[in-house]
Amino acid sequence: MAIERVRDYFRPLGREQDIMEFPVSSATVELAAQALHCEPALIAKTLSFMGPDGPLLIVMAGDKKLDNKKFKANFHCKAKMLKGDEVETLIGHAIGGVCPFGINEGVTVYLDATLRRFDHVYPACGSSNSAIKLTPDELMTYAHALGFIDIAQDPA
Repeated sequence: MAIERVRDYFRPLGREQDIMEFPVSSATVELAAQALHCEPALIAKTLSFMGPDGPLLIVMAGDKKLDNKKFKANFHCKAKMLKGDEVETLIGHAIGGVCPFGINEGVTVYLDATLRRFDHVYPACGSSNSAIKLTPDELMTYAHALGFIDIAQDPA
């Protein structure tokens, strides 16, 4: 089970006990916000794509959408989300629990710069009913992200 993989990932860091499991689904931004009793923007959603060098994850705030032009400028290819059956195979977690922790080797992780506006965010932990509270800098460290990038749509 992927949540156990994430627990194992956080155990050497002394953070496995910080993983929260809910009696309800947290598989979407809206459901996660309800489970955590917080605003949807604080949910750190993880989107999975096929990049020019293999699978990549982009973690962004729950109130933001990907800007396709910014994606192409950053990665020099069109944004192509992984198909449902590819996600678990290529990333290591199923849709609804995709997170940047305990992922398959060779998956690249980036964080959207808009996450920095928060003191803390809640990414999933490998299951459709889990999350962990982290600062953006902790998220960067634990996810082994390559950096914060500007990839969200600008406000209208």
